[in-house]
Amino acid sequence: MELPVFKIRGKLEKCVQGGGRVLLKAPTGSGKSTGVPVMLLETGEINGMIIVVQPRRIAARLLAGFVASLMGGKVGKEVGYAVRFDGCYNENSKIVYVTDGVLQRWLRDDPELEGVGAVLFDEFHERRLASDLSLARILELQETQRTELKVLVMSATLETEELVGYLQPCEVLEAGGRMYPVEIVYNPPPAPRRGKHGTMESMPVGSRSGLSVAPRSWGWTPRDGRELVTNHEYWSSCLAPSRFAEQ
Repeated sequence: MELPVFKIRGKLEKCVQGGGRVLLKAPTGSGKSTGVPVMLLETGEINGMIIVVQPRRIAARLLAGFVASLMGGKVGKEVGYAVRFDGCYNENSKIVYVTDGVLQRWLRDDPELEGVGAVLFDEFHERRLASDLSLARILELQETQRTELKVLVMSATLETEELVGYLQPCEVLEAGGRMYPVEIVYNPPPAPRRGKHGTMESMPVGSRSGLSVAPRSWGWTPRDGRELVTNHEYWSSCLAPSRFAEQ
């Protein structure tokens, strides 16, 4: 499979050879989450395991499965994952997808991350506290003890000027192209329901019908799209709309 991000293969290899830090800007759908770890492995410049940090457990599992099939293997061998309460990898695995929480635990148990040759922070534009702290610790480790450690930060947004300043010295790469069309639709939350006297009775569930709000109007099924919800209540409503409808 030819991913759009494969077009920067030569540039990525030069950046890895020239320095230890790389910032990659690539749009959603370019294949950076799956293609970049594979390209790094194929460069032969990484001495050790390649860790890919994901903000969500389900993403770590799914990406590990996709990359394993892309490389003609099974999850748990050359490619694996490690999330809370679940892990499928071995000491000989080359690429391992982990959550930021797992990375923090690994840093606690092994502050020098022995056996790790590169750490990739994927979806960094989401800016989670755990990923920010993990990046700070990885950069400190690289500066003080592991100068050969490679650090890559991948973001889907172009507003990365401050991040470039923080990572300096670093190489900046930009990849374009998408494997599929991406359209962003913002679904505003509904207004609260009010009683006869104008008092607020309850706040309605923001997405009671789950992923069907926008996609079904276009003839899509819920599996065809991604919806970003704003808080735990909205997220729960997507998983169990019937439970909220009964309240």
